[in-house]
Amino acid sequence: MNVRVQFYAQLRDLTGASELDVDLPDKATVGDLQTKIYEKVPTLRSQDKSILIGAGVEFVDGNYELTPGEEIPLMPPVQRG
Repeated sequence: MNVRVQFYAQLRDLTGASELDVDLPDKATVGDLQTKIYEKVPTLRSQDKSILIGAGVEFVDGNYELTPGEEIPLMPPVQRG
């Protein structure tokens, strides 16, 4: 299956792109997706503990099971200034 990952704020700066299409096996989880992303963009691994991952309008964890064609936003935590 294919999912589209969308990068926001400094994550977009680290990847040099706003989106990335990732091919995964059926029943892949967000954890599987993260592994693939870090293989393609190793600089994101340093942000692993602070990345927020969304699916639809909710934040999800590494156990969330992906569906084909799903768009997954990755973003840094909200900072207050």
